[in-house]
Amino acid sequence: MLRRTLLATAAATAMIGTAAFAQDDPVKVGFIYVGPIGDGGYTYEHNQGRLQVEEHFGDAVETVYVESVPEGPDAERVMTQMALEGADLIFATSFGFMDPTVNVAAQFPDVMFEHATGYKQADNLSIYSARFYEGRVSQGHIAGHLTESNIIGYVASFPIPEVIRGINAAYIHAKEVNPDVEFKIIWAYTWFDPAKEAEAASVLIEQGADVILQHTDSTAPHAAAQAAGDVYTFGQASDMAEFKPAPRVSSIIDDWGPYYIERTQAVIDGTWESSSVWQGIGDGMVVIGEITDAVPADVKASAEELNARLASGEYHAFTGPLNKQDGTPWLAEGETADDETLLGMDFYVEGITAELPQ
Repeated sequence: MLRRTLLATAAATAMIGTAAFAQDDPVKVGFIYVGPIGDGGYTYEHNQGRLQVEEHFGDAVETVYVESVPEGPDAERVMTQMALEGADLIFATSFGFMDPTVNVAAQFPDVMFEHATGYKQADNLSIYSARFYEGRVSQGHIAGHLTESNIIGYVASFPIPEVIRGINAAYIHAKEVNPDVEFKIIWAYTWFDPAKEAEAASVLIEQGADVILQHTDSTAPHAAAQAAGDVYTFGQASDMAEFKPAPRVSSIIDDWGPYYIERTQAVIDGTWESSSVWQGIGDGMVVIGEITDAVPADVKASAEELNARLASGEYHAFTGPLNKQDGTPWLAEGETADDETLLGMDFYVEGITAELPQ
């Protein structure tokens, strides 16, 4: 039940279907979602991408989707049925769909598959993801400035590289502006469970956290923060704008629409190739939501400057000197992390005192 780590090193490997679709033959595009489209977060944004495909192509494309699909055998069943019903292109949008997608792709070599955040490719299977950790840079920077208790809470989903990268990126940049900051982390072991997410946020607030970050998909941590009062939060995967201007003071927004449109167009044109994509703020796949006036003007300005440097490539989220949690040297002064290390990240950086689950 995992999601979203991605190898960014694989090159395009194969051409699938050299003939373009006939003009009167609509392309059928399927989407498999791990959560409900109304989750207000990760699945919501994937579905917004699907709607952009419909708007862009009109009658030339038919889209179908199935929401709240458990990661595992159910995903394989759903994708098989989708392929049997004529889907030409299928987007599987959660890490735990990886092996089911590989299995179904092997059974339907004439169907194109795209898996979000995985690392297994095939001639008819591409992988794609966003550099979510770049958004955590901004969140950590703001959180480090805002906290008065010096305790930042983090509601985490699963201990996979994607989530660990985010925790580390946020901590590094919170610590940079506030040397006294401490991270408390609760693993919810779910992507979407409002009750568990709210409970985790409430426990963190009881432990003294006055800023809550999350790598889960519902707005429940925001509601818990709002009920507690004087606690700040950040939108995850979508803007979660209903909680602006506070407790939600900024957000990471996943913008999948342009990628979905591009890949659908490739199927229509007969130019689709298996590829590996890992895009960030500079590419527009990761968007930083509005920083509200609940954030002091100077902090807002410095966060926006940091985002611009990330977008331009002038600054890398993981720049040394940095050590691993046990004090082992990792990055020397000015050295930046390579993608291979980031994609397999299984350690906390120095200063995080929590134990990383195995």
